[in-house]
Amino acid sequence: MSLIEVSNLTKIYETHGTQTSALQGVAFRIEKGEFVAIMGPSGSGKSTLLHILGLLDKQTEGTYQFMGQAVDRHTDDELARIRNKKMGFVFQAFNLLPRTSVCENIKLPLYYSDIKEDEWNTRARLAIELVGLSHREFYKPNQLSGGEKQRVAIARALVNNPEVIFADEPTGNLDSQSGKMVMEILQKLNQKKGHTIILITHETYTAEHAKRIINVRDGQVVRDETVTRQRRAQEDFIK
Repeated sequence: MSLIEVSNLTKIYETHGTQTSALQGVAFRIEKGEFVAIMGPSGSGKSTLLHILGLLDKQTEGTYQFMGQAVDRHTDDELARIRNKKMGFVFQAFNLLPRTSVCENIKLPLYYSDIKEDEWNTRARLAIELVGLSHREFYKPNQLSGGEKQRVAIARALVNNPEVIFADEPTGNLDSQSGKMVMEILQKLNQKKGHTIILITHETYTAEHAKRIINVRDGQVVRDETVTRQRRAQEDFIK
């Protein structure tokens, strides 16, 4: 059973009687433990695809199975629970609460979970440790660099121990060095911890941190290939 399987996935938006096709017959599988980059230029459909895979939007046609179950058979409340328990999200804009500490920001998904409150601090601190920010636990976001803010967002995505982490242009607001560090953390989480990661990006260098790249253009998958060349610096980091 694949973690994610989509077939003939189509998304059409209608505005004032005009239809715009964002996805056209997309099909692929993603297995548990993969690190997949979905890559394409602006307007290619990759963000629409992310929203559907992350249960933030619904397809117009086609099927989407998550963990062997068709998502369109679930109610909105059931989809919200799956999103909270099984999925973690990392966004380009960080989306941190400005007046709340690093630890409290990381605990946010737990407020909507069925995890006992006396476990929250332990889970948050384990997530902080995984991204190397234990020394920033009580800092506020305005005391952090851009790279540190994104690492907090990664920790927040990890705190519920989800089946899959969606990272939407996670390096888009970062300088090259901070971006490299964030991608190395995601790569380490995949290779050492076994987390399934789906990365949305338009940058070739960022995509090459993944093990597989799905190229999307004009709403269609135009290429789906395994990354055969990993930069030596990345390999050394993992070792």
